[in-house]
Amino acid sequence: MFNLRPARLSDIEDLFVLSQHYVFISLPSDKDLITKKVKSSIKAFKKASKDISEDTYIFVLEDLSKGKVIGCSMIHAQHGTEEEPHFFLTVSQENKFSESINTGFIHGTLKLGYDTDGPTEIGGLILDPNYRNNNHKLGKQLSFVRFLYMGLNKKRFKETIHSELMPPFDKDGRSPLWEAIGRRFLNMEYHDADLLSRSNKEFILSLYPSDTIYETLLPLEARNAIGKVGQDTLPVKRMLESIGFKYTKEVDPFDGGPHYRSKLSEIKPVKELQDLQLKLNQDVDKKDNKNYLVSLKDSDEFMAIKISGTIKSGKLLTSMKEIEDLSIMDNSKINAIPL
Repeated sequence: MFNLRPARLSDIEDLFVLSQHYVFISLPSDKDLITKKVKSSIKAFKKASKDISEDTYIFVLEDLSKGKVIGCSMIHAQHGTEEEPHFFLTVSQENKFSESINTGFIHGTLKLGYDTDGPTEIGGLILDPNYRNNNHKLGKQLSFVRFLYMGLNKKRFKETIHSELMPPFDKDGRSPLWEAIGRRFLNMEYHDADLLSRSNKEFILSLYPSDTIYETLLPLEARNAIGKVGQDTLPVKRMLESIGFKYTKEVDPFDGGPHYRSKLSEIKPVKELQDLQLKLNQDVDKKDNKNYLVSLKDSDEFMAIKISGTIKSGKLLTSMKEIEDLSIMDNSKINAIPL
């Protein structure tokens, strides 16, 4: 059995172990920084800040049979402020034509832009590799718990939800677009620039090209990486598209990874959020079962679990007996979204 809940200070060790599997800025392999992030998350869950850009929510996935955290995902309530703008490259085209020689070209272009009143950003989804391809759809649970929470707490977030996807990297783990542009103008390693950009945006405005960049002048590998996702990120891209997210024609200025967005109210799980009553120990035909991510209403702490069951007349009927081990009672009032 697995459950999803806000991160606690007691999760620090597990989150640190989890950080060893990935090179993620959102979950650095540094216990002090992880502790700082978890403390900030605890504060945000208790009460949203007046300045929501200060609020980051960290959800953890816990394997209850082993009593350990095996995954996490995050929401940053606002990404992009006056102090720390959200930077992007607009992907566009420019038509060139000469009448005298009857020749024309369509050039792909990139142009640096930034937003000082940015959207809510979802990210930081990490799952222990040993739990991948699990029958419980653990990666999807980690992703959807954010939509469940945002759907229940819309006032804490912006109207637009933003996601940045990882692009393809070369066989040596380098970003082709960074090698073509970033390294030449910023004279830094990709990882160092990405890390610095989390706390300092000034160097981007000061050093990054501000005029139109013509894709024709870039190496083929760099051109092919713009707006594309890596093989491991394809399932995330498909999932986002299936629930209403669309490519914005904007990409990360460092690596060219695509940006996807949707209005919070138009995200499929948020639109399908239901208030229900949970009925335990029901004789439900497995052919009629569907998976739902469920949270208890009026609970002191947010918590969500996957339940297989059937919805009838405002009730979620389930035969899953292990739910009772979580002290969830028959006839409990719940919120549910389909998985």
